[in-house]
Amino acid sequence: MTDTVDEVDLPYDDDASQQDKIEALEERLEVLESQNEEMRDKLLDANAENNKYQQKLERLTHENKKLKQSPLFVATVQELTDDGVIIKQHGNNQEAITEVTDEMRDDLEPDSRVAVNNSLSIVKSLEDETDVRARVMEVEESPEVTYQDIGGIEDQLEEVRETVEMPLKNPDMFEEVGIEPPSGVLLHGPPGTGKTMLAKAVANQTDATFIKMAGSELVHKFIGEGAKLVRDLFELARQHEPSVLFIDEIDAIAAKRTDSKTSGDAEVQRTMMQLLSEMDGFEERGEIRIIAATNRFDMLDRAILRPGRFDRLIEVPKPDIEGREQIFKIHTRKMNLDEELDFAQLADMTGEASGADVKAVCTEAGMFAIRDDRTEVRMQDFLDAWDKIQAEDEEEDISRTFA
Repeated sequence: MTDTVDEVDLPYDDDASQQDKIEALEERLEVLESQNEEMRDKLLDANAENNKYQQKLERLTHENKKLKQSPLFVATVQELTDDGVIIKQHGNNQEAITEVTDEMRDDLEPDSRVAVNNSLSIVKSLEDETDVRARVMEVEESPEVTYQDIGGIEDQLEEVRETVEMPLKNPDMFEEVGIEPPSGVLLHGPPGTGKTMLAKAVANQTDATFIKMAGSELVHKFIGEGAKLVRDLFELARQHEPSVLFIDEIDAIAAKRTDSKTSGDAEVQRTMMQLLSEMDGFEERGEIRIIAATNRFDMLDRAILRPGRFDRLIEVPKPDIEGREQIFKIHTRKMNLDEELDFAQLADMTGEASGADVKAVCTEAGMFAIRDDRTEVRMQDFLDAWDKIQAEDEEEDISRTFA
């Protein structure tokens, strides 16, 4: 079959028979139908391409319109009066009174967040939202640390479970006895003794929402930001009850109050006041358990240590010889060890070592085996590792002395 109509010969001369003319016309018809089908396909493709560009045009037109619009500003409703609504704009604290429709007025109340235009007229009501910095502190996945991963502090572990885990899992027991469950626990002790690991294990073993933060994250430059973040953290905890709030390095915001007049110290004290109010103020805290940790117990303000805020003050000391032996066994569970390894000797030789030091010894012993191209870790590797860590600690102490 020919490709185009022009290639079809039409035998219209006198010598052509009627049959030849019919066959030529039929062939010409087939070519036209083929070309028509091809053009129809091209038209469909063109329509699809046109629709795509139309959608892109509509999107760009919408974005262009949004860019040309005046921005809206966030404000807070201060008071509802007969003359209108008094609002305070965020940022510059400018106050204004504006009128709203009756329908919108019914949805507003003091402290409601609203969007206003350049004329400070209320355009729409906004949902109350906690600070994004508070929301990102929520732990979505449980830590992998379990109670079996903690050694040498069994008594402290049991106290933490009684304070935090038991009220969440068995609240009826406290009701039957007729007492209020402990509201919070403060873990204090030298660095590396397992305070943070205890909090992680609680997060792993309970179904409560776990929110973690460091005290230093509450220290901010601008007035009121730290206190607002504390309010938002507790509001987030209330929204996800039951919940556990873990505050590490709490001494950063709960140090003893002084007569210092600097703006930085004043802001830290404002943040602490807000924390004290949230922990034990007029409002009920709800099903929120608080765990805090610090290496500087001596620096904490007495107000935060009283019962009602922290009902349990738990010291987490360095492990004794039995505790160190247990910690060595925990951190070497997955290691390929020599059969002659003596855990009792390791525990005896690492006197005054914290749990973190013991873990570092195990890791360094494995590195000695890798350097010797061995897959089995020997007793001598642990001895060399302990000597190396002691030497590093001595160098660090010397550098601090001459700093």
